Amino acid sequence: MAMRKERILEQFHESAELNSQAAATLAQPIADAIDLMFAALANGNRILACGNGGSAADSQHFAAKLVGRFERERLPLPAIALSTDTSVLTAIGNDYGYHEIFAKQVQALGQAGDVLLAITTSGQSGNVVAAVEAAQERDMRIVALTGNGGGALSSILSEMDVHICVPHQRVSRIQEIHLLTIHCLCDGIDVALFGGDAE
Repeated sequence: MAMRKERILEQFHESAELNSQAAATLAQPIADAIDLMFAALANGNRILACGNGGSAADSQHFAAKLVGRFERERLPLPAIALSTDTSVLTAIGNDYGYHEIFAKQVQALGQAGDVLLAITTSGQSGNVVAAVEAAQERDMRIVALTGNGGGALSSILSEMDVHICVPHQRVSRIQEIHLLTIHCLCDGIDVALFGGDAE
């Protein structure tokens, strides 16, 4: 029992230490991402989001907070999680392969001026990388949430894109910072678009 409690405390301490470390390095790119997303939404564009597994859940969480609300009553904001339509996902996966499940949706739904929120803890997810490439072909901007150095995704981002790379290798820790980052993005978008503090 004592060993179990000690292990739990280690998890909390490691998470708290990473939060403090990440705050120093990620505050500016998160602010840049807020500016990019605000500009897109204010111009009538929308945000598409994608990821696999836990990152798919994060993309859905982000879209839900924009379309519904984060911490205030406001108008709905246009955001789409590309991991939610099982008919589309299985049709594309069956006909073209899993690698294309997000890219095809970006080609169908993305417009110049839109933003793609690409989430992958490793930066190595082939279907997320393909979605980024498809978005770049449509003159969309990218906000990439990665970790562990950013992987293959970091090498294809342009200077116009925003890379938020968590300085850690452990997936669970990276995901924790990704969720906090998503909440920072939602809060920053709300303040930029509607001003003041949440009610």
